[in-house]
This record gives sequence, C-alpha cells and structure tokens, in this order.
Amino acid sequence: MPTDVIMPQMGESIFEGTLTKWLKKPGDKVQRDEPLFEISTDKVDAEIPAPASGVLKEVKVAEGATVQVNTVVGVIDVEGSAVAAAPKPAPAATQPQAPPPPPSQSTKAPEPTKPPVPAAPAATQAPVAAGPGTNVVMPQMGESIVEGTLTKWLKKVGEKVQRDEPLFEISTDKVDAEIPAPVGGILTEIKVQPGTTVQVNTIVGVIGGSSSAAVAAPVSDGRKGEAARTGGDVTRQRAGEEEMEVSTTMRQRAAVEPAAKAQERKAVAQQSNQVISFPAVDRDQQGQRIRSSPLVRRIARENNVALGNIPGTGLGGRITKNDILGFVEKYGQGGIPASAAAALSPTPVLTATAPARPAAPAQTSAHMPPAVAGELVPMTPMRKKIAERMVESKHTSAHVHTVFKVDMTRIVKIRERERGKFEQAHGVKLTYMPFIAKALMAGIKAMPIVNASVEGDSIRYHRNVNIGIAVALDWGLIVPVVKQAEERSFLGLQRAINDLGERARNKKLVPDEVTGGTITITNPGIFGPQFGTPIILQPQLAILGMGGIFKEPVVVTDKDGNDSIQIRSIIRLTLGYDHRVIDGADADKFMVAVKHYLENWNEEIG
Repeated sequence: MPTDVIMPQMGESIFEGTLTKWLKKPGDKVQRDEPLFEISTDKVDAEIPAPASGVLKEVKVAEGATVQVNTVVGVIDVEGSAVAAAPKPAPAATQPQAPPPPPSQSTKAPEPTKPPVPAAPAATQAPVAAGPGTNVVMPQMGESIVEGTLTKWLKKVGEKVQRDEPLFEISTDKVDAEIPAPVGGILTEIKVQPGTTVQVNTIVGVIGGSSSAAVAAPVSDGRKGEAARTGGDVTRQRAGEEEMEVSTTMRQRAAVEPAAKAQERKAVAQQSNQVISFPAVDRDQQGQRIRSSPLVRRIARENNVALGNIPGTGLGGRITKNDILGFVEKYGQGGIPASAAAALSPTPVLTATAPARPAAPAQTSAHMPPAVAGELVPMTPMRKKIAERMVESKHTSAHVHTVFKVDMTRIVKIRERERGKFEQAHGVKLTYMPFIAKALMAGIKAMPIVNASVEGDSIRYHRNVNIGIAVALDWGLIVPVVKQAEERSFLGLQRAINDLGERARNKKLVPDEVTGGTITITNPGIFGPQFGTPIILQPQLAILGMGGIFKEPVVVTDKDGNDSIQIRSIIRLTLGYDHRVIDGADADKFMVAVKHYLENWNEEIG
C-alpha cells in the first residue's frame, strides 16, 4: 500500500517550507522514523522522519523547491507491496483474453463465460478503493489567524484539478487569497460550503485519485446489474458513453491510461507556460515579482491593470485585495492615465505589450550603479524569512532601547568557583545564561507588562514565562523556547538551555520548541561587543540583549560612604521594547529589578 510523504507544518505560523535535501533515493529502503529528507523554514531547519517503513518509490518534489505544508513530496511503498501489486493486474488483464482460445476445447466450453462475471465488478471496485483521498484543509494564513471564511469554490465536485491550481478562495482578517490544490485529481467531495467560517486545519474538501472518478462516473449500479444479467459480455460494442463501461477492464484501462497521462502532462505544461508568460505586468523593473496574492493578480488581469501602478499598503509593500479593488473603483478598467501613473510610480511600469527584458537594461543604466566585481549568491530560504520577519517587526513595533551597566563580579566569581563541580555533578556546562534568565523573571515579577503581547486593541498578559533563547547557526539564526521557565530550578534552566541549543545546531528541534515564546534573550556578547540594539521577535513586546563581560575600573562606595576605584566585571544589558505598550519608566523599572537581582545574587545553583 503506497504511503504519501507530506511536507509537515513546523509551527503555527509556518505554511510553507523548502525541501533542501533528500537523504534517500528512489528505490532505497527506509525504516519508519528514519530521517528521510531535510527542510528549511523561517524558524527551523529539521530532518523529517519517514512515516512508514518500505521502499522510497517516488520523489515528487525536487531539492530546493518551496511548497506549502501538507503537500505530497514523495511516496513510500510498504515493503513487499510494490512486488505484490505488479502481478495482480496480469491475471485480471489476461482473464478477458481467456475465452478466444477455448473453442478447440469443447469439454470446457462453459468456463470462458465464468471469469468475466466477477471481472466486471472487480474492475469497478479496485480503482475506487485504490487509496484514501487527499484531504483539503483550511490553511493558516498567519501566526495570529485561527479561522477563515471559505468564500468561493473554483471547482465543482467531479471536476478535475491540477496540483497547485487555484481550488477555492478564503478570506481572513489579514488576507484574501486563492488556495491551490495540494494534489492533482478529481474533487470528490465538498465538506464546507461557501460563506462558512471554520478554524484553520479544518478539512473543507477531498480530492480523490483521478482514476477513481473516471471509473465511478460512467459505471452506474444499473449498468453493473445489466452486466451481471448478460454474463458480463465486455466485448459487446456500444456507442457514446456505453463504450466507457467496456474500458473498466484492467486490459483496456492499461491501454487508455498512457494517453490520459500524456494529456495531463500536456495540460500541466500549458499551464506552466501560461503562468510564466502572463505576469510581465506583475513584475518591477528589476524583474522581481511584485508582492501580491493570487486573488489580487487575478483581479488585476480581469481588469487589465498593471500591478506596478498600485501602491501596496500591506507588509513589505504587499498589494492587498482592498488596494486593487480601491484602485479599480477609482480609475476603472485598464488602469490610470499616464500622468497619474507617473505620480504614483516614479519608475515606469511594464505594460502587457512591453517586453520585460529590453526594459531592464535601460532601467539599470539609468538608475543603478555599474556592476562591481564579486560573487552574487542567492539568499537561503532561512535568510529570506529572517529578513522578512525583521522588516515586519520594525514596521510593527515602535522600537526603543535602554542600556544598563550591571556589576557581574559576584556572579563571575561564583561561576569560576563552581563550574567544575557543577559539570561533574550534573553533566552540563555552567554558563551565564541561567543567571540572566533568573534575573529576567525577577524583572517580570516586578513589571509583568514586559511579558505580554498585543492582540488587536488589547494586551494579553501571559500566565507563563516562555523564554526564547536566540541561537546563532552557521546558516542563520533560530530561537528555541524554554517553556514555563518560571517553574524551573537553576539546574533545570541550564539543562533546558543547553539541550535546545545543541539540538538546534543539529537540526533536531520539533515545531513546538520554536513557538510560543513570550520574551527573548539574545547573547551577542560571546562575540565581544559592548552591547547591541536587538529587534523584537513578534508578537512579543521585549527582547533582552547581553553584551560582553569586561573588566573595568569602577568607582565603588563602601558602607561608610568612602569611594575607591576597583576592577570589576561589567556587562551591559540592553532591553529592546515596544513603546506602543511599554513606557520608558516601566522598562527602566524592569531593568532596575534585573540589575539588583544579579548584583545581589544569593541563590543556590546546584
């Protein structure tokens, strides 16, 4: 029995991933839970285990391709099924051929009529039971999106759909979009009617195999009864749709399917050519795709509007449905006059009749510096996502930073004295991170607003402190989360931090471990800077940055008021906070509590 291998959802805000490497080749044996392929998302790089044991029969998605979650990327044949499945069609295909030879064997005249009787029902049922359909689900279109409204089905039950062809439209509070089909086949069931609002990951429809609908449609119950009454005479010629019943035998299906598959491949090729050829007006002068949804691009095509003329109000300049509808309402079909277009877009926009390639060199020579020597390397998928998230955060939060100098001398001495015994007793290295994490929670106790997030026009105060720990990787940055940190001991924090960091570097994190953070700690200080001004990780409100620990001369006042200059170990801690919600006074009170906790450390670490 074939088992589909799908692109998993690696976090609540992740709806696509890049398949970076296959760890097995077609024909290789694979054990259940054995690493099968690697993926990369904006939050995690991970090895994905095989869902079943067997033989990797087919690789549907090549390395380097980015696909939506729940897309079928490969097929595993359960061990023995590929071998066992092959001989089965042979007897079924040769059974209808058995009747012609027997005329020379008069003693066995009745036998040729017996095999066709069961053959007709068997041929009808086999394709229907060839395997379960593929569920079509309501996708999650953003981290804070929990539901969506299915506004329109673009296909009807019984219609054929190509993989990645628009299947239905949805509307959420952040985006209107066309959702592509996860696989090719026949839309066999619609579970959610247009206008219905459902939660994400709800099954809204089912796509069955293409063969199941093709066979099920022409063969009715009445016809099956007629075939049984007439002894299953599959050689009888019929006209029109009756010929389709004859094709239900395995032999004739084998002759028809190659032609059908060739037609399907031709249709896919034509669709690909159309997708490549039409969007000249949907690209900027550098040939980059203008950010918009399939729904927006369809409205633009229907109204003969070049997307480059439309100012986008979405994140990163993305053109939203409201942008395109407002533009069409204001200027009508065909876009806007040349004078208005020049005012909106200083850079000339390609029209449907203007070839994209000739325009690019002129734009380059007029507005861009000449090419310089060096290597041009494309961004990795993780780097692209990090860039998007950082720009999104800067556009979302009003970033303010405050920097405090903290005397870490006491903690440095404790660590130097205890690190050997700590590692020997517990098997983990003693770092400064759990000290900072403990102090951070003391600050949150004093100012809970720092451990909150914005939801619309409301503020959610989180019950637990889930600390994200930024981990630098050779290929990017990732932030695994220590959940319910307030309930952990010092040793528990150190173990969790070490474990998450190690598994992050070895691509062993699971989706739940990179989501749900309420506040983040980042430690660029290990590389030597005095301090930094980190960017907040949405939807959090604050991030604490650790600078390096340096020995510095400091004026110290004793209990009698006498001043002296001493060499102390100093760290600079930076709090980046969202000024929409956190006032400067509250941020500083938080930092005062953190500073006091660290400078007066009196907690056991073992």
